[in-house]
Amino acid sequence: MPTPPRLLPALITPFTRRGELDLDAHTHNLATLWERGLRGFLIGGSTGEGPYLEPGERRTLTAAARETLGRRGFLMTGVAAETTRGALTQAEEAADGGADAILVLTPTTLARGRTGVIVGFFREVADRAPLPVYLYSVPTVTAYALPAEAIDELRSHPNVAGMKDSGGDPVRIQETVSARDDGFLVFNGASASLSLAMGAGAHGAITASANYAVPLLAQLTRRPGGSPARANPLQRRLTELTRVVESHGVAGTKAAAGVMGLRPGAPRRPLRPVGRAAVRRIEEALGVAGLLQGR
Repeated sequence: MPTPPRLLPALITPFTRRGELDLDAHTHNLATLWERGLRGFLIGGSTGEGPYLEPGERRTLTAAARETLGRRGFLMTGVAAETTRGALTQAEEAADGGADAILVLTPTTLARGRTGVIVGFFREVADRAPLPVYLYSVPTVTAYALPAEAIDELRSHPNVAGMKDSGGDPVRIQETVSARDDGFLVFNGASASLSLAMGAGAHGAITASANYAVPLLAQLTRRPGGSPARANPLQRRLTELTRVVESHGVAGTKAAAGVMGLRPGAPRRPLRPVGRAAVRRIEEALGVAGLLQGR
């Protein structure tokens, strides 16, 4: 299976005001971020409003990305389903569209806290999925962190390649990385803890901030790791920026991406775009972070 690059954006999904996919904007965003040096993308993750995608849309978005990039880029497609059956259907869509791997969100509606049920879900998906599986723990969205014992049990599955941990705890990432020397790749999903996560052994990062702050993230995820003292100023800039942007959720990320030249489109309802005052604050934060120089 191909090894993903160290930095992937949790790519935004542009919708029209009527809630339809805007594929022209989608391919523009992919091409723009490719020109900025990114070589891998997560399609339909949390920031990509994956839980709101309708049947067939994962295939459409992934296929458009594959057509835009050819075989050059690594494509991971998000799977967000509450049932095994639904997850496998979405996995087939990802494979049909040309994805290299899938990122599978932890199911929680009826399974939250039932570790055996959740392990069984991931195991069955990994058994039957046509693509390598990455586990996805994002407690800010699901109100549940995938337990360490579940990760330890699942990482030995031959079709489980790694995970994205968006909990923001670098100690947990260090413990996950060091639990076994088995090639299990751990991606950090929390921008505020990126430098610490990389120091703890994370393979890289999959973040919303990579839609709008590529230069900062590229430096912080570069290997071999530099000194913590050198990373700290970059991390402070990223942390302050994402604090402003992420206070508005997905709509904030879309606004920041728009300032930086992407075509974000509208969020899909019930989400709503941010107002003009929020856009001005986001633009100011991007300027303070040094990302608007020369624009």
